[in-house]
Amino acid sequence: MADIASIDTLQKLITRGPFNRWLNFTILKIDESGIELKAAWREEWVVNPDRKYTHGGILAAIVDVAADYAIAAQLGRPVPTIDIRVDYHKAAMPGDLTAKARVVRSGSQYSTAEAYIYDNDGALVASGRGTYFTAPPPPPKPGTSRSTATTGSSSSSPPWRGCSTAWTSSSST
Repeated sequence: MADIASIDTLQKLITRGPFNRWLNFTILKIDESGIELKAAWREEWVVNPDRKYTHGGILAAIVDVAADYAIAAQLGRPVPTIDIRVDYHKAAMPGDLTAKARVVRSGSQYSTAEAYIYDNDGALVASGRGTYFTAPPPPPKPGTSRSTATTGSSSSSPPWRGCSTAWTSSSST
């Protein structure tokens, strides 16, 4: 396991992805117990214009990213989500949200982390736990870039091309 990342290092990692930039995350704190981050509220999060509460999918995304980056703070890289569960405790009204996340179990292949989201008043609005694939990425094949090595192809073909496609068979009987 790598040393715990600095706030600056984790901020650079979290803002690499366009979706994370759209959620406007700011890393507030990192220590041995986990991380704390802020998601700056956006009008686009509103699901009901009359009531102005935040869509549950946004809250689930914040739980997922916070838990993932609690792991990233230890590994030095974000990791893919395998499974996630989110509980909604109250409506998240307009205003920045703060997530606190910690690693529950760190393994060589899989890790578990949990996150809690609070509104501006400090009330818990959502919480969740995820399982993440933490095995190290395979080394690139000689003469290929990282993106080619991980997809197996440099073309724009979908990654499932060449897989069994019985479910897409043209026969309808």
